[in-house]
Amino acid sequence: MKHQLLPFLIGFATYLTCPVAWSQTSPLFEKKTGFSSLTERWELDSTSRRGTFLLTPYKPMYVTAGRWSNDPNGQPVSENPDYSYPIDIPLGRYEARFQLSLKVKVLQGIFGKNGDLWVGYTQKSHWQVYNTTFSRPFRETNYEPELMLNFATNFSVLGLRTRMLGVALTHQSNGRAIPLSRSWNRVIFQAGFDRGNWTVLLRPWLRLPDSEDENPAIVDNIGRGDATVIYHTGRHLFSVLGSHSLRGGANSRGQVQFDWTFPVTCNLRGDLQILHGYGETLIDYNHSQTTIGVAVSLVNWL
Repeated sequence: MKHQLLPFLIGFATYLTCPVAWSQTSPLFEKKTGFSSLTERWELDSTSRRGTFLLTPYKPMYVTAGRWSNDPNGQPVSENPDYSYPIDIPLGRYEARFQLSLKVKVLQGIFGKNGDLWVGYTQKSHWQVYNTTFSRPFRETNYEPELMLNFATNFSVLGLRTRMLGVALTHQSNGRAIPLSRSWNRVIFQAGFDRGNWTVLLRPWLRLPDSEDENPAIVDNIGRGDATVIYHTGRHLFSVLGSHSLRGGANSRGQVQFDWTFPVTCNLRGDLQILHGYGETLIDYNHSQTTIGVAVSLVNWL
């Protein structure tokens, strides 16, 4: 199975991204030779609006057949002792990872010609497919449904053009039983800016109280907000996503992820992924590691 998985994933991704698969009418299957803008991705003007109930991309979608970690989290713990695992799990350093992320507009022009309501869903899975001693388990899957209200804007801030402002209600969980259950609910404020080939997304958030807190210190590790900076040139796209606890000294924690998306063949792109810090997944919210992976990129940020 180990030797058969990679050719299958590459072949399947090539089928999805080459012209033979462009027969569908959904924007997910449109032929693209470059990258879209923030305005096009979020349908922020009259020329980019597609109407409601049309499935469109949200966050990046990819299949990573090989992802390496310098320190796998074999014994997840929590500040809540009921959610600490009592034994060490024999995890391998190599695993597969894939992410699906979609959104659909359910209401358009709520306040006159502005204000769109979106429903989003992101799912990321980590699969210990190369771990033959532990029956190749799915190590972790995170599920994140969102309800987002976005407003188109057009004013300048520090040389950047503000394209959108919004607020979202999001739930993220791993759907597991005690003691490995992890979840949190947030209100996320979001702003999108661009200038030329640059795009910036800012997302501060507030965590909502939880009476049965499975991960009390999650904001002190993953952070209280994140920022994404994207630059594209030709058929290459570079992005840096960082989150931070907004605390100093020993409490200064967070995560940074660098991605380089590059052309391979046809409409198929590769993605070099480098991550360092806390919270690669919910089960790792208070565990720091460095990971490196090479993925087949199906959908980019833009």
